Amino acid sequence: MPGGLAADRFGGRWLCGGCVLLSSVVTLLTPAAARAHIGVLIALRVLSGLGEGAMMPAVHALIARWSTPRYRSLVVNAILVGMEAGAVVGALLTGVLCDRAGWPSAFYVLGAAGCVWSAGWFFLCHDSPPSHPRISAAELQYWERTIGSDDLAGRPPTPWRRIVTSVPVWALAVAYFAADWGYYTFVVCLPLYMRDVLGFGMTRNGLFSALTYLAPILVAPVCGLLADWMRRCPGRLSTTAVRKGFCVVGFTAAAGLLTVVGRVGCDRTSAVAIVLAIVACAFVAFASVLVNQLDLAPLHAGKIMGLTKGVASVGTVVSPLAVGALTYDRSTRDEWQQVFFLAAAIYAVGAVVFLIFGSGKRQSWAD
Repeated sequence: MPGGLAADRFGGRWLCGGCVLLSSVVTLLTPAAARAHIGVLIALRVLSGLGEGAMMPAVHALIARWSTPRYRSLVVNAILVGMEAGAVVGALLTGVLCDRAGWPSAFYVLGAAGCVWSAGWFFLCHDSPPSHPRISAAELQYWERTIGSDDLAGRPPTPWRRIVTSVPVWALAVAYFAADWGYYTFVVCLPLYMRDVLGFGMTRNGLFSALTYLAPILVAPVCGLLADWMRRCPGRLSTTAVRKGFCVVGFTAAAGLLTVVGRVGCDRTSAVAIVLAIVACAFVAFASVLVNQLDLAPLHAGKIMGLTKGVASVGTVVSPLAVGALTYDRSTRDEWQQVFFLAAAIYAVGAVVFLIFGSGKRQSWAD
């Protein structure tokens, strides 16, 4: 929430770039911290989490001022592709580096890459078109026509009471919680499942964990294009109908497949294929839960992202704990089936809540 407030009030350039730089420096220091004391390691991870927590609100504050409203689904999903491509490269590199050069090498390589990226970001990125020192007059006029001068440069007071009592905002928060619960169940715990149940070694584990995230790289831009086309084509659907449709279809399909994956036993090919399909379906829903903040109130998109991501982050914390509790005895296939059933139930709840209470309309308090 503080990150969203700062992003909407002061701009997302320094906040977003600073978050990545902080996380990258923490990553570089992680091996030394692990050798020094576990308390130092935990403190660094908390510091990294504080930085990364403000990154998504900062990104949304930038998207609100650097994207055409009719193409925002595509813009958000294109950025999501970058995140997933990073997961693929990270998973592949981590497995190989851990096997061949020791686990600290993974932290050094990825931390250095983040520092290099940050230097390019601070040079190229600016908070809005009017603040860009190298923008042409023609392009500035284009953005003023497309977004509007008020939305482009406005920093209005925050209607906190209206935001925190908004039913569509809380419906989005519940859907985001469901999305993050399922996503981080796989991100954090999938390598454990592949090791304990499917019997993969470190390198093959990294390879198949990376393959799991190839599906979103293909699915996300297609979903973004399709959502924007459905909103503007002749006889078009409303933004509300499109957002609800993508969320319900994605969550329902993922929940159905989750009830199947635990029953395939130790058939590695089938298990990996179903997990790939689950992640792909989950990212159909992300075409709604990561864009809807911009539908509801573009000028407050950073704060709404801060609120909804804050609620969703509870799922990122609790889901690995739930996996640990449910697989505590022996990490068997039957125990993992309980993990998948729980994730399916949470997906179902998220779909129902967003279908009933969600909205794609710009709210009355958004201006």
